[in-house]
Amino acid sequence: MIKGLAITPPVLGRISIGRVIEKNGKRLPEKDDQFTITSQVQNRDGWVLHPLDEELRKGAANNKLRSIPVKVLFNDPDLNLRSEYSLFDKKNGRPMCAGNGDVCKRFTASGIETATCPSPDNCELAKGGCKPYARLNVSIGDSDELGSFVFRTTGYNSIRSLAARLAYYQAVSGNLLSCLPLELRLRGKSTTQSHRSAIYYVDITVREGLTLAAAIGEARQTDEMRKAVGYDQDALDIAARKGFANGAFEESDDEVADVVDEFFAETQADEKPLPRSTTKPSLLDKLNKKTSERLEEAA
Repeated sequence: MIKGLAITPPVLGRISIGRVIEKNGKRLPEKDDQFTITSQVQNRDGWVLHPLDEELRKGAANNKLRSIPVKVLFNDPDLNLRSEYSLFDKKNGRPMCAGNGDVCKRFTASGIETATCPSPDNCELAKGGCKPYARLNVSIGDSDELGSFVFRTTGYNSIRSLAARLAYYQAVSGNLLSCLPLELRLRGKSTTQSHRSAIYYVDITVREGLTLAAAIGEARQTDEMRKAVGYDQDALDIAARKGFANGAFEESDDEVADVVDEFFAETQADEKPLPRSTTKPSLLDKLNKKTSERLEEAA
């Protein structure tokens, strides 16, 4: 195994609730109110849709994909959802620092160093550029049981909801998380900061039409079937944990540019041209800008 290279789950495609658009010659993230499943190929119009996207949209209300039947690969929630505070260099796309609020790994001129992680609000290095960043790997369908689709997010609502659900489902199922029939769901909420407009985040639940008890019963059957044919879930979790730990940063060089484009680019509010007037911005202007920045991170 090559040291320094994180070995991550094989990825067949991406799941997103937004896209990157070009505006005034600059690439900016734009939120959406539905899921999009893409392949790993891009063309001039952006990411090419995966065949599953069209398949799952059939019968969906208004042709909007707002739920996806999935399973996770591992019983350990932290292997399925990896979340941390992350700072990327916006000029070259390289990861600079990743931490958990306690300790962090930083890329320096002398190599990777370990330091204390004071969280983004109290970090002098971050200067507002560090965000919570998570990746969730899930499997869709049965054609490739070890292949996955990755959902990336910097939204507190999505990260908090996904982390809680996965931990709870692991607990109540008796460590059969990987066998549970689950479903990604897009949810909306309104807050004072959003001016009562809907913002969207991702949740994960048992599959539609199933109670939790029924889902656990199905998970037990799946677990028994796997054990009967020699499927070793514990060994799979150990292999995944070892693979993630092999690298200081998870993203490979060919992925970081797209990650920065979609999640760590300047917000649209920051990209607006300055007014011709030399009048200093009012307190209301500053509050509106701050609210816009928070909304970009909320979903």
